[in-house]
Amino acid sequence: MISITEWQKIGVGTTGFGIFFILFGMLLYFDSVLLAFGNLLFLTGLSLIIGLRKTFSFFFQRHKLKGTSFFLGGVVIVLLRWPLLGMFLETYGFFNLFKGFFSVAFDFLGNTSNIPFLSMLFRRLQGTSSMV
Repeated sequence: MISITEWQKIGVGTTGFGIFFILFGMLLYFDSVLLAFGNLLFLTGLSLIIGLRKTFSFFFQRHKLKGTSFFLGGVVIVLLRWPLLGMFLETYGFFNLFKGFFSVAFDFLGNTSNIPFLSMLFRRLQGTSSMV
């Protein structure tokens, strides 16, 4: 069984609140204060969950520098109160950072889904992603 420390529990809550504030800020027509607060909470929670060293090593790998620069650049743009442009940059950076994970997630969802249409859709999506 995996043991979870108190810091990781706090990190899960902080990340959850960050995602909530990001979604709520998008719902309220890209409110820059809510988006900025959500970004800070999300990044803080992520570093609490996996640790500072692993967070830096994840974001600053050579093949992920493009995604990292767009994601963190989007965070800075949101903090400078340009929320629409910042969120577009963050979304592009997010997809570049996690493009290797999407095929694994779609494969898992396709194997666990008992609904034929969804299973076929997830398997088709899993086949189109690259593991670069």
